[in-house]
Amino acid sequence: MDNADLAEIVAAVRTFVRDDVVPREEEIDATDAVPESLVAGCKDMGLYGFTIPVEYGGLGLSVAQEIELVFELGWTTPALRSLFGTNNGIAGHVLLEGATDEQKKEWLPRLASGEVTASFALTEADAGSDPSSLTTGARRDGNRWVLNGAKRYITNAPVADVFMVFARTDPDAPGNRGITAFLVPSDTPGVSVGPADRKMGQFGAHTADVHFDDVVLPRDAVVGGEDGVNNGFRIAAQCLAHGRVHIAALCVGMAGRLVAESVEFAQSRRAGGAPIARFQLVQGLVADSVTDHYAGRALVREVAAAYDAGTDKITGPSAAKYFCSEMVNRVADRAVQIHGGAGYMRGVAVERFYRDARLFRIYEGTSQIQQVIIARQTLGPAARG
Repeated sequence: MDNADLAEIVAAVRTFVRDDVVPREEEIDATDAVPESLVAGCKDMGLYGFTIPVEYGGLGLSVAQEIELVFELGWTTPALRSLFGTNNGIAGHVLLEGATDEQKKEWLPRLASGEVTASFALTEADAGSDPSSLTTGARRDGNRWVLNGAKRYITNAPVADVFMVFARTDPDAPGNRGITAFLVPSDTPGVSVGPADRKMGQFGAHTADVHFDDVVLPRDAVVGGEDGVNNGFRIAAQCLAHGRVHIAALCVGMAGRLVAESVEFAQSRRAGGAPIARFQLVQGLVADSVTDHYAGRALVREVAAAYDAGTDKITGPSAAKYFCSEMVNRVADRAVQIHGGAGYMRGVAVERFYRDARLFRIYEGTSQIQQVIIARQTLGPAARG
């Protein structure tokens, strides 16, 4: 896609977000649901498949192009992006990174159109950032596989049509080896989804537990076919690396909105007969947030370019996700402080974003996991036990 086409898409998304979604943010937060009219608008704009190649019905954006779009999506409630985030991100990329041609042809066009919502089922009660302790397992039974286990905090599970499930297929393999990714339609007998989790924030974006009880799968349910057996960790790692750049860009977009809210309030709120923007301590809070936003945006753009070039698909994504997720929480905290008592009240945008932002430091790998990845990649064997 050339720059002119990308600019047109980004402009259309900016208009949609600011004119159609922002006015309904409080409604989404209060009802814990994104209105169907907005869902339809997302499908019409091709947002369910912007990272999926054109040959499968998507927009085929590169990572450098994708982040420019995600900056705009970050301006509003994360629930909007969550509608299609798994299709474009960690779930859809399971297919892009590891699927057979037949699997791609069967599933990717349906993901791109929004006909199907895919969900990435990796996390378990005792296996989050470290998948080596997965207990969900699959065993061969002739030409079939039998899957048993449970997953936790699975994004879009309540509405998913298909799960990308990571299960241990070689119980004797050490660490991250012996894990396989499976394509599991949600209506397969033995698959059940628990009630939606009650979360601190990000209302309208749903997670839930998923249970697999003697789920019988055909041999072609293995992502990548026979070559995909015991290759699941590699696929998961590649999907998560891409997802970290995406989440970093989302954090940058949210930081931009928080800066705008802070500036508007500081200019209009008066104390002692003058706008609080005149007070140097308020100016310092704004200056720090503006600087954080600039730094995050520049970092994400550099990391995205390196990802597309193939020169850094590990350290850069982790650094971007680590910095930007921490950064947006600092900006959110300052925004609440600038608003004073008003910033602690429901119905004020910065209060909602303060709750929403907290999750970014946890999912797609916690900040602590990103620190470990960055350090080990930088220090090499000396950092590994």
